[in-house]
Amino acid sequence: MRGGGRGSKIVSSGHPTSSCTEPVETDPRRPKPGSGLYVVATPIGNLGDISERAREVLASADLVLAEDRRMAARLLQHIGVRTTVANYHEHNAARARPDILRRLAEGQVIALTSDAGTPLISDPGYRLVDEALEAGVAVRAVPGPSAVIAALSVSGLPTDRFMFVGFPPPKQAARRSFLAEVAGIAATLVFYESPRRLPDCLRDMAAVLGDRPAAVARELTKLHEEVRRGGLPDLADHYTAAGPPKGEIVIIVGPPAAAETDWAAIDRELADRLTGESLRDAVDAVAAGSGAPRKAVYRRALALKNGDGGA
Repeated sequence: MRGGGRGSKIVSSGHPTSSCTEPVETDPRRPKPGSGLYVVATPIGNLGDISERAREVLASADLVLAEDRRMAARLLQHIGVRTTVANYHEHNAARARPDILRRLAEGQVIALTSDAGTPLISDPGYRLVDEALEAGVAVRAVPGPSAVIAALSVSGLPTDRFMFVGFPPPKQAARRSFLAEVAGIAATLVFYESPRRLPDCLRDMAAVLGDRPAAVARELTKLHEEVRRGGLPDLADHYTAAGPPKGEIVIIVGPPAAAETDWAAIDRELADRLTGESLRDAVDAVAAGSGAPRKAVYRRALALKNGDGGA
């Protein structure tokens, strides 16, 4: 999908884009890409986001693998690249891999692309990369657009620790169970969702995850780009009233609130442990069990050991 790519539409309106209708001429001063498998990120909407390196690799490739050849053909036409394109998707991957691996073993340059965004992110391709590496083939990244990173960067939510969890299950019971599994993760959560299921999904998120800050990013880099921010219940109410939106959707949910540290309980446990354990063992056990910072637990344990009471 979008950073990853199922169902995305490549557009060239809405934001400034580059225009290239002549065939791409690779810089003769640069060496041609070495043989191997190139994992090439493609625009998630705005064609101007194609990188110069991606253009050169696609122009040099003996074969471009795409989820949908028609989508790839539009992009290649836009950047002036003429090369062979073959479908590679979840329905033909097992049949197609042996021939692709044979071509790689012969020293060809093969580019793996997504309909939109970075391949393998909610897209087919993992097994091809895994088997290529197993066969000793060079696998190289040509990084670029990703809906996950784009949505995070404009969400206004913490980005120092995040987890991409993909699409929630479509049915409510399975979806709520899935959300419960990730509820305790101390990180910002990033989901993909279909527009049709967005109101129901947000209601379930509010019920399971609580009133966390969140954002719904829609049609990133495209003409009707929108990022709506608010608490999960407010977002659920909005999309329930407004109805499912159009376009590609990324949901970003802030991490759970940090639990209050019960220092009195920590002091009691430290005092008990220090009667029969070393300072180090007591601190390690209490820090691990409570989740409190070890340095803070150590300071309190040292104060207790020296008869100064809790820190």
